[in-house]
Amino acid sequence: MNRTTEHFTFNPILHNQRMVKSMTIVFFAFCFFLLTACSSISPIPSRTTTAPEKDFKAELPKKTQEFATPEKIEALSPHEAYQYRLGPGDFVNILVWHRPELSQENIVVSPDGFITVPRIGSINVINRTPDEVQNMITLKLENLYIKPEVTVRVHEFHNNKAFVLGRVSKPGVINFPGKGTLLEALALAGGLPTDQTKENALTKCAIIRGNDTVIWIDLQDLLKNGNMALNSPIRNNDVIYIPEASDELVYVMGEVMTPGAIQIRGGMNVLKAIMLAGGMNKQANPGKVFVIRQQSLKGDVIKVDLKNLLESGDFSQNFSLLSNDIVFVSPSGMGKFNYALEKLLPTLQVLNLGTTIGETFGIMAKLRQQFWGQTGFVNTTTTTGANITTGTGTTPSTITTSGASGQ
Repeated sequence: MNRTTEHFTFNPILHNQRMVKSMTIVFFAFCFFLLTACSSISPIPSRTTTAPEKDFKAELPKKTQEFATPEKIEALSPHEAYQYRLGPGDFVNILVWHRPELSQENIVVSPDGFITVPRIGSINVINRTPDEVQNMITLKLENLYIKPEVTVRVHEFHNNKAFVLGRVSKPGVINFPGKGTLLEALALAGGLPTDQTKENALTKCAIIRGNDTVIWIDLQDLLKNGNMALNSPIRNNDVIYIPEASDELVYVMGEVMTPGAIQIRGGMNVLKAIMLAGGMNKQANPGKVFVIRQQSLKGDVIKVDLKNLLESGDFSQNFSLLSNDIVFVSPSGMGKFNYALEKLLPTLQVLNLGTTIGETFGIMAKLRQQFWGQTGFVNTTTTTGANITTGTGTTPSTITTSGASGQ
């Protein structure tokens, strides 16, 4: 048996690639995942029996009230001739001609609706007109006097009121000098607070009447467009509520410049919401925009083709948005590729760094000796390329190996 010595030139680049593909990947991937597992927090999902009031519950969508049409406002408005009716807090004057002992001024209607009249006593006047009260007093005095002439006059009106709540300068109780209307109520309440911006202008309000009637008024149509058919008459004890503008939001997500929550303004639609979010970025796919709307625990997803809208002017899919709608702009195919490449490059840099460290500490040399029977190290400090030298040799990039050949 003869032993021969073979000399060959070693390519450090190919050798380094082969190392990375083999044990280097396994070794450093193991170290990476080990360090990640030690440094990260991983909650363990659990489900325990809780009290009903503390249990997890999904938030159901809020009920949306449609704006009242002029026809509905007309149907809910009183059509009979207006007559003022007395109520608690009113000041009443009672005058009896030639009977000063029976006359009295500034009688206050009590909270239970009674007034006290000389020689008669207490009478209930609540929700009665001055003429009706006058006839009541006259009939009772006719039992004591001959043809008494009675006059009832309201000195101060306090039962022609409404309650204005919400986003106005002076919320509270307002009193109408005559027939009350919605615009008059908003003016008496001071209108919009002075510290509000133009973007937070009055957009809608609700008129709550009685126990079962709510009338939603589109203030944008009333104030900006001058649709006076929406200027609803106000009845006594109506509640006018102007909600906060920040209570209603839409959420724009995906490939836009500034994703986030956007306050609903007048005429909010898909295109306007995307523009308020800064518009689509270069990674966006305008042909795949989705509107997600929660109907119950299961929502609806609608695809919107903004590319078709912009190219052909088809506004049929530029849907009006409601509170809590989600607008999602999908990424394009190239955007997905760029994202994957962006996440992959740091990983490759970590592997390259691991290989360099392995050469520095002699780990790679041991792996080469164990798997390929090669000795030496890769010199990563040279500028022309990595050199491999043997433990006994002096020629760079040359490895001396021993082999056996059969006789």
